[in-house]
Amino acid sequence: MSDPQSTRPPSMLDSLIPIFVLICLLIAGVTFFGDSSSSGPNQIALLLATGVAAVIGLKNGHTWHAMEKAIIHGISISLGAVLILLAVGSLIGTWLLSGTVPTMVYYGLKIIDPSWFYAATCLVCGIVAMSIGSSWTTAATVGVAFIGIAGGFELSTSVTAGAVISGAYFGDKLSPLSETTNLAPAVAGSELFEHIRYMLWTTIPSITIALILFLIIGFNHSSAEVGSTDSIASLTSTLENTYNISILNLIPLFILLVMAYKKMPAFPAVAIGAVIGAIWALIFQQELISAMAAEGVESTKAVIMVVWTAFFDGVVVETGNSEIDQLLSRGGMSGMLNTIWLVVTALSFGAILEHLGMLKKFVETILAKAKSIGSLIASTVATCIGTNLITADQYMAIVMPGRMYKEEYKKRGLHPVVLSRTLEDSGTITSPLIPWNTCGAFMFGAMALTSYDYIFYCFFNLINPILAVTYAYLGFKIKKIVTST
Repeated sequence: MSDPQSTRPPSMLDSLIPIFVLICLLIAGVTFFGDSSSSGPNQIALLLATGVAAVIGLKNGHTWHAMEKAIIHGISISLGAVLILLAVGSLIGTWLLSGTVPTMVYYGLKIIDPSWFYAATCLVCGIVAMSIGSSWTTAATVGVAFIGIAGGFELSTSVTAGAVISGAYFGDKLSPLSETTNLAPAVAGSELFEHIRYMLWTTIPSITIALILFLIIGFNHSSAEVGSTDSIASLTSTLENTYNISILNLIPLFILLVMAYKKMPAFPAVAIGAVIGAIWALIFQQELISAMAAEGVESTKAVIMVVWTAFFDGVVVETGNSEIDQLLSRGGMSGMLNTIWLVVTALSFGAILEHLGMLKKFVETILAKAKSIGSLIASTVATCIGTNLITADQYMAIVMPGRMYKEEYKKRGLHPVVLSRTLEDSGTITSPLIPWNTCGAFMFGAMALTSYDYIFYCFFNLINPILAVTYAYLGFKIKKIVTST
């Protein structure tokens, strides 16, 4: 361990150098590799920036052993998310094989109109996430289906992903079942339902504006831009010919939502959902499994191999329709390994910066300049976003700024709900917009899109922090502590 008496606190220059190096490397990664920058280049950028921070730590008297221990601890925090990612990979694989996702796509193409598709996507995801308290589960289930429906209508999958994430985070943010919704008031010292009521002032206007924008985008699609009736009929016919389409295929989704609503932890709930998907595949999709089985392999063994493969390597469906094949050929734990790589490297970077005191240095500098209540809340928003960028974890983006600013809010006579709302308006909301954040990486893994594709269409996630800062400077709905006389 480093001897606290022999270590020096970092200067502002020390703290800025790793951030500057990371930004330069990330920009270079996007410039050279484009959309594939999250498939290796970003991970190398994060590791190199971690190395730069380690060199500065050695200069300031920290030992490598202590820094390594901090990195390992930082990675260990993400192991729960890693398990969920692996389970989600299996879930997508078995639900594609069982017909659960294809059935959602099939009925979606039948009943949803393209002109209000984006708004409907946002609203449905919001309702589901509010009911179960999980933006991740919502995106990995109904979100994946909406991406498929968008492909059928020849609508933008990027806008659709933005609508999925906007709705999922709106519902998650207001759900008393959500982990972040419980975490923020716990850190700030406010009461859960008072916290939720206070969030309505920023959340409802934000989602209203987002829905209006999604409606405008949807109505602006001309008939030439939207998939023709013949094209949609071809897609639904292909689904019917490939799968045994039945309302019964949606039972795994219903069971998963019930488990989430009953507050079963995410990993076992998703894992059970994956197993149920495999059972449903064996019951309802025997013809498809037989078609996918390897030739020359005994029938029972071949069936087991197809279902087993869906867990770890997903499925490959060949229908003759390239659009359907692209949608249905994915999933499996292996499909999440790149995402896990990204999460591990990002958390390593955040952990070493926290251990070396660089994050604390930023906050001390910010507080020295935040004289007004408006600037204090704006600084909190900026710190939460910065923590999401640096530590790559939304829980850290709630807990760390919450701990750092709690006493300052109390000193200035602000009610704890002001801090808890601000933590959610920035820490929770912006996490999926960052490619290397655990939430951004999860969305990439679940929907096969990077945040570079959808970031500008996550209207709710972009509007909410802006509205929070606007309220702060206007002094609107900024609750003060009432002292008894």
